[in-house]
Amino acid sequence: MACNYTTLSLPCVGKVVPAVEPSTFNTNLKYTCKSCTKTLSTVSREKVPNIVGKFGNFGGKFVAEVLITPLAELEYEFNSVLLDDEFKMEVETALRDYVGRETPLYHAQKLTDNYKNINGKGPEIYIKREDLSHGGSYKMNNVVSQAILAKRMGRKSIITVTSTGHHGVAVAAVCAKLSLDCTVFVGTKDIQRKPSNVQLMELLGAKVKPVDGGFQAAASESTREWIEKLQTVYYLAGTAVGPHPIPTMVREFNSVNGKETRKQAMETWGGTPDILIGCVGTGCNALGLFHEFISDKNVRMIGVEGGGVGGNTGELHSASLVRGEVGVYHGAMCYLLQDGDGQITKTQSVASGLEFPGVSPELSYLKDAGRIECYTVNDQEALDAYQRLCRLEGIVPALEASHALAYLEKLCPTLPNGAKVVVNCSGSGYNDATTVLKSFQMDEI
Repeated sequence: MACNYTTLSLPCVGKVVPAVEPSTFNTNLKYTCKSCTKTLSTVSREKVPNIVGKFGNFGGKFVAEVLITPLAELEYEFNSVLLDDEFKMEVETALRDYVGRETPLYHAQKLTDNYKNINGKGPEIYIKREDLSHGGSYKMNNVVSQAILAKRMGRKSIITVTSTGHHGVAVAAVCAKLSLDCTVFVGTKDIQRKPSNVQLMELLGAKVKPVDGGFQAAASESTREWIEKLQTVYYLAGTAVGPHPIPTMVREFNSVNGKETRKQAMETWGGTPDILIGCVGTGCNALGLFHEFISDKNVRMIGVEGGGVGGNTGELHSASLVRGEVGVYHGAMCYLLQDGDGQITKTQSVASGLEFPGVSPELSYLKDAGRIECYTVNDQEALDAYQRLCRLEGIVPALEASHALAYLEKLCPTLPNGAKVVVNCSGSGYNDATTVLKSFQMDEI
């Protein structure tokens, strides 16, 4: 079988039957699937990742020998700073004074009213306002933490890759603050979508390197350059994919979102949310919200992927969890989109941040264990949700977050009165306005 090779990956593994999108919600705490015999109670007790960086069968470190030592060094430093009070205080101070945390848990009253039934009953909808963070997205949480870690490791230069530009802007900003050299790889497809973000990166002092294609091509090229400069350059990953310890690091540094949400929910209504909803590209923003609640069996967690132009599995989409197969990609085993020969397939979404063929190994594990529910929203549904939140609440969500918001259309009619739903607004969508307006203009033609 021919398989995909990238700078970081080994050949794909044997395939499993593609996932079929469920038509009903999974609320069975004894849920099992063929690839995972664990129950939710087992998942909540089990320590993941294990010592070799595996989340059940997912994750790991499938990389070239040249990367083994640098990844081991990174893992050692990461584990060390988790126990370092000085590091934790520095990060906490930066998140508060520079990033602007904590972000509000906003009760969206008009959106709530929009989903009430004819009897005036329905769920209460709250929005976690990550769009209000410095830089306009949740990306700063991870970037600030990793940049401080990079300085502690003696690195003076940062390499990274971005798609929507939110991560690139965050890295450029933090590197300016910490006096670090910054190089950002961006696909030409994404530059055309959001040129203003590229301009911001350059204004912040970053060197932007265009790569022909999209995020996947830019990610591969950034990794190649990093390998040439392993001793002097820090690779600041913005996605929860890749070899161990990268997925764990990115999730851990983003988990401040879920910790705040628990605290704010307790202060607001005296309990935990009933349902959490996050969009899923590679999974880092969803995990940032979900991770805190994995052991809370009564909290449903819903990941929403980009369904692309339609609902048929043969059409272009970015739904790795819902329609993907198991394989090794960018150094880790996960669900990914591949053809019959094991080659990575094209992805499509109106939200560039969701266009990635692979997904977090931790989300892959939680999906197989039945701990998270996975669904898709197509481009038009996301565009409608973008406009809906603008008109009802005066909030401009990123198109990525609009996928999570769009799923309320299907979810809310099934919920009991007063259910507490938290939707993660992962970023602001001011730079998406042109795309949205063009799409509605096309519909009118």
